[in-house]
Amino acid sequence: MTPYKHIHFIGIGGIGMSALARMFLTHGIRVSGSDGVDSKIIKDLQTEGADIHIGHARENISEDVDCVVYTLAIDNLNEELNEAHVRKLPMYTYAEMLGEVSKDMFTIAVAGTHGKTTTTAMAADVFLKNNKNPHVIVGSLLAQTGSNYIHGKENTFIVEACEYKRSFLNLNPNILLITNIDEDHLDYYKDLNDIHNAFRTLVQKVPKEGFVICDTEDEKVKPVLEGCAATIVDYKKYISEIPELTVLGDHNVLNASLVMALSEIQQFDSQISKQALADFKGTWRRLEFKKDFGALKLYDDYAHHPTEIAAGIQAFKKRFTDLPLIIIFQPHLYSRTKEHFDEFVEVLKKADMTVVLPIYAAREHDDGSINSQMLVDALVAKGAHAQFASDFETVQKDIRENQNNPAIIVTVGAGDVYKIVDSI
Repeated sequence: MTPYKHIHFIGIGGIGMSALARMFLTHGIRVSGSDGVDSKIIKDLQTEGADIHIGHARENISEDVDCVVYTLAIDNLNEELNEAHVRKLPMYTYAEMLGEVSKDMFTIAVAGTHGKTTTTAMAADVFLKNNKNPHVIVGSLLAQTGSNYIHGKENTFIVEACEYKRSFLNLNPNILLITNIDEDHLDYYKDLNDIHNAFRTLVQKVPKEGFVICDTEDEKVKPVLEGCAATIVDYKKYISEIPELTVLGDHNVLNASLVMALSEIQQFDSQISKQALADFKGTWRRLEFKKDFGALKLYDDYAHHPTEIAAGIQAFKKRFTDLPLIIIFQPHLYSRTKEHFDEFVEVLKKADMTVVLPIYAAREHDDGSINSQMLVDALVAKGAHAQFASDFETVQKDIRENQNNPAIIVTVGAGDVYKIVDSI
């Protein structure tokens, strides 16, 4: 799998980084790492044998480290990154190492702006139920195992393929699933055409004997199929075959249809595959039911783009017709909030109440041009019920005080908003 004996991960607590670390641990490779904050993922990795430091320091890279993997979220001034440069250690970004791991494996990559994680997890379940044992890396924690990695026994690799900074171009997929394409990551991509160029390059990497599964009539997908040498499969013809799903939302029917197309390509038993999809329990932070709290039903969702939030609202409104829907929204990135401001307003006004938290900055700096109060003001101007909350404690207090009033409450965002419910 790799010639290295001790790999150090800078930013090991990330969902992708931790999955890759788990993969190496299961293959007997020594793993160490560091992260800025402690977490359940880090504690689990430590239990599994990883040596992890909280906080970054050059001495965290011991003398026997022979390779460093780092996340793109790490600053160029990071002490460990600089130490690795000084020692001239082999260095890989997460995406580059993923490419190294997958280059000698039959790779099934799941790409797309929305739905990658759930579709990857669904595909893993279908393979396992059909007595196949692939290696799987997914951008969340699987409901059955609580892990983001499945240690396989075959040379098949199912992996979530992230488009940010063209990371997915490190992969060489034999089969490519494209859930959809939308304007996102506009802090990196210039526009939709730039996004299309990235996806088109990925499509062209699929060999002639391979497959590309997508919606061939989607106007945002059509442009990326130009020059495709592989067989193109339209997943929409499988929609009618999808059984009633446990997971919420019409968007998950589309995700399941992609997987049914994959199942047929693999010549799996269709009834076994359908049952696997019907039994699929979802993943961490994807329309995840957390608990009943008095008369409240508490959910959490990773959605951070207007299209994803719209799909979630539609799912809840369809399933819970008699309960008010309250969204606790933590915008993710200043750039995304600014670029999609009007779309966020149009989507969030469909909730019965929206509480907006401060913007989660992640990798960005506040230039003062956008804030959450502006979003609240725009919602109120549209006649929606909305308010600003400055911190988690305020929201938790309101939830506790209103626990006897029936409602659906969903924490929404790609930051740390999930901690609101976790701490109740």
